[in-house]
Amino acid sequence: MNALLGTGARQFGAAVVRSRGLAVRAVRREAVAIRQAESGDVGAIHELIAGHVAEGHLLPRTPAEIAAHASRFVVATDGYQIVGCADIAPLSDAVSEVRSLVIGAAARGLGIGHGLVNELVRRAGSAGVRTLCAFTSAPGFFVQMGFSVVPHSWLPEKIQADCRSCTRFRSCGQYALMLPLGQSCQR
Repeated sequence: MNALLGTGARQFGAAVVRSRGLAVRAVRREAVAIRQAESGDVGAIHELIAGHVAEGHLLPRTPAEIAAHASRFVVATDGYQIVGCADIAPLSDAVSEVRSLVIGAAARGLGIGHGLVNELVRRAGSAGVRTLCAFTSAPGFFVQMGFSVVPHSWLPEKIQADCRSCTRFRSCGQYALMLPLGQSCQR
């Protein structure tokens, strides 16, 4: 799975920043780059994830778990500030999962989530992964990216790896989505 790891940063084009009435520093889309996470990013990644756990959107991840898997994460940065993250977790040689996709409040609506997922799709394809999946309570974003809502049973790797030991098994309310790779999801 080392092929899932990449180097370098991808820059975004210019866009208009939308105000959400929050007293936070505005993120400029043209200043956002996507890069491989580094060990020094663990605290910022954990903070982003913890904020979304509090909102009820994600399952918790400990700093130790993030550190152990830091090489699987990609981050979106605005200068030195991490404004988004995503993890690609291998479930088998053929299937990987998009996990912990988070965009900070000040950076939402700028296409950063699409950029992060596209980078994970690129990495998965380069590693020979045949299917990328995601589990979410709000499938619309992934459907726009070309994923399809499928029965959980179509992803037995996920059920075996994570679902069976989860306290929310069979009552999680998550949609299973999958994207056979080789299809474009550049949106």
